[in-house]
Amino acid sequence: MRRMIPSLQSLICFEAAAKHLSYTFAAQELHLTQSAISRQVQQLEDFLGLHLFNRTRHGVELTQAGEHYYKNIKSHLLGIEQSTLDLISHKGLGGTLKLGVVPTFATRWLLPRLYKFNAVYPEITIHLETSTKPFLFSEHIFDAAIYTGTPAQIENWPGAKIHFLMNEDVVPVCSADLIFKYFPELKATSGHLNRSLTAEEIATLPLLQQTTRPYIWKEWFEVNGYEHPFALEGQRHELFSMLAVAATHHMGVALIPQKLLENELRSGDLVIASDIKLKGSRAYYFVYAEQQQSPLIAKFVEWLLDEVEISQHTFMK
Repeated sequence: MRRMIPSLQSLICFEAAAKHLSYTFAAQELHLTQSAISRQVQQLEDFLGLHLFNRTRHGVELTQAGEHYYKNIKSHLLGIEQSTLDLISHKGLGGTLKLGVVPTFATRWLLPRLYKFNAVYPEITIHLETSTKPFLFSEHIFDAAIYTGTPAQIENWPGAKIHFLMNEDVVPVCSADLIFKYFPELKATSGHLNRSLTAEEIATLPLLQQTTRPYIWKEWFEVNGYEHPFALEGQRHELFSMLAVAATHHMGVALIPQKLLENELRSGDLVIASDIKLKGSRAYYFVYAEQQQSPLIAKFVEWLLDEVEISQHTFMK
């Protein structure tokens, strides 16, 4: 049975014309004549049985159907192009994995370790793109994703195979200078913090809030049995990485997963203000399409789970 797929040339010409809303600019991009672009688009319209462009005195504009079709096919054309380039560059060996990753986890946990994967599998190239929301693998060009969410969100992700990575437990962190500004008596002769702060003491510090989790400080104080009347107030930032920078510059105390702060805690730029963690409702997961049987994904999953285990042991020491 013949697939209902139009010619690749007509799709490429349509995509260029739709991007520029001009046959002239499409012709210049593809090194074709304007009449060649027009013929290819006409062939595509005949194949589909509908109009993709309306002709105006200023050129062309997409019809509703044309706009919908353009949005759907451009990622697939890009995927074909990238797959072709990957095959050529790897000469049929190895390949490329396109991963969607939550931003702070990517920059603070995964990227500092990715050189180890490259050393073991130099034939596999990893492309990272930040993504904070679930998506359908059938509609996206990612091969897999590292996503943070609740168990309910993960369970409702259709057609996905899931590997648990780690919990997202958070701890209060800030600069030591901020604590010593409010509590100079807590500075030991060594210059370090001589004890953990109580909930009442932390309540006197400026709080740094996460935009996407407005009640996180309220929950932490409730775990500590303290009712903070202003637990929802304070400067707000979207990402853990932004909160970490603000905390490092003495702007307040923030709730951030300790596992994402290895460098700051090691250097002393941040200190853990209280040892009491808030067990997060979210966790990190590696997710990929259930029908995806890629050997590249299998190798990455095995390496990733090993790295998680190593980091857990290091973290507990």
